[in-house]
Formats: sequence, structure tokens, C-alpha cells
Amino acid sequence: MLEIQELTKKYGKYLAVDHVSFTVPTGQVGILLGPNGAGKSTIIKSIAGLLRYQGGVGIERMPARSLEAKRVFGYVPEVPAMFDALTVREHIEYVRRAYDSQITEEEIDQLLHRFELDDKQNKLGRELSKGMMQKVSICCALAIKPKVILLDEPMVGLDPAAIKELKEVVLELKEQGVTVLISTHMLEMVKDLWDFVFIMQTGKIIGTFDRQQQKDADIEELFFEITGGGDAQ
Repeated sequence: MLEIQELTKKYGKYLAVDHVSFTVPTGQVGILLGPNGAGKSTIIKSIAGLLRYQGGVGIERMPARSLEAKRVFGYVPEVPAMFDALTVREHIEYVRRAYDSQITEEEIDQLLHRFELDDKQNKLGRELSKGMMQKVSICCALAIKPKVILLDEPMVGLDPAAIKELKEVVLELKEQGVTVLISTHMLEMVKDLWDFVFIMQTGKIIGTFDRQQQKDADIEELFFEITGGGDAQ
């Protein structure tokens, strides 16, 4: 479970996020949706512990800043960052040791194969393209076997095969009881994944929708209806 309570963030006098609250239940997929500048990135970075903020963030009913919460939390940033001198395989090994993950070598091999990195696992971080860096970042987040995972614009820069694979991974995580939050402005990429959608505009949640209650309504229709036809891009 991921719980956001009255999250507020100011940059000087500018109110970037205004008392935002929402919950993604255990084993469900939440979509944080909105145009650029809506406040999505600020919320994501706050949840990930990269920004100071007012309010509360709970991960599996633990304070997000606690070590226990961090051990079960995976994060794929919008802009991946690699160590120049570590290979693809060493990045995953680094994460495995840092989190004391129980992932096996065989499972790492499967991850690399799924994202077409098995023949690139000896490449250094500085040799990777943006798309390959994104794949490595996804593999690292999955390697800790998280109970809650946050993906910030995860499909930007991925090729069609990797996008298809990532969608399948998200649905598999859901079946395993993992809580997933995806922040995006790419409506078409998440229309088959969502259980809850939280639509943002100017620092506030202006609409929250439960897919079951909406009888499988189309996420694009919900977005354009509540934003008055605004562009998610």
C-alpha cells in the first residue's frame, strides 16, 4: 500500500503541490496523470525521498523515510543515472547487495533477457544509450523484489518491444500483490493497466477514479472530461 497524506511542497512562495492526498491499495496499479507542470514530478520526488515536503507518505504502513520502508520500495526515475565505470550486470549486483535482496542469479538472467540486455550486460554505464539506461534502471528496481514500486514516465525512450514487456511486468507485479504507481502524461501507454487514476492540474488532484466503479471506463475519456479537453501532453 502507498498512502499520500496532505503532501504540500513550496519552492519559495510558489506552491507546487497543494495538500495532495491519495492511496494506492495493496496489489493495485495507480496512475498519476497530468500535463507537464501539474506537480507530478514534485510528488514523485517527494515519495522517493528526494525532496523535503510537508505532509505524510506511507509505504506498507511505514513512514517512507524509514529504513524499513526503503527496503521494500523500488523507484524508476524519469531520467536514469548510471555509474560510468560499472557494467550493466554490476549495477544490478550493486543494488542486490545494497538492499540485501534475495534475487537469484537465474532471476537476474531472466530480467536481462526480458529487456534484451543479456548480450549487453558487460557494457559500462557510460556506453549505454538512453533507452538501455532506462532498461537497466527498471531491472535494478525489480531486482530488490519491492512491495511498492514507483515508475516515473517509465516508457519514455523505450522501444516498442520494451514497452510491451514493461506492461506485462506491471500486470505480473499486480498479480504478485505489489503496489504500483506510474506517473505519466502518456495516456495511451497505461489505458490497459490502471486500477486507480489520479488526475492532477496546477498542483492539485482534480479527479480520482476507481476503475471498478467506473465500469472499465476509458482513461482518455475520463481525463478529457475532467480537464475540459486539456492536452495530457
